[in-house]
Amino acid sequence: MALMITAECINCDVCEPECPNEAIYMGQEIYEIDPNKCTECVGHFDEPQCVQVCPVECIPIHPQHIESRETLWQKYQRLQQTAKNLPSA
Repeated sequence: MALMITAECINCDVCEPECPNEAIYMGQEIYEIDPNKCTECVGHFDEPQCVQVCPVECIPIHPQHIESRETLWQKYQRLQQTAKNLPSA
């Protein structure tokens, strides 16, 4: 289940640095979450960190990207493997 940021976002900037998968980025008006990178912090933390720090509670589950915990784990593993294969700077 990828998460999403709703229009209630106040652009406070606290969620972006908390995302271990770098799935959160500034969109045209508010922050957005890339569903291909969001694992709801599975593999990193017990709970989504962006949800924990959001002061206005505007980060629900994205209804068009519902995934099982197993699917999120597989996505986490894929992202980790991709990161290992990137050339070092």
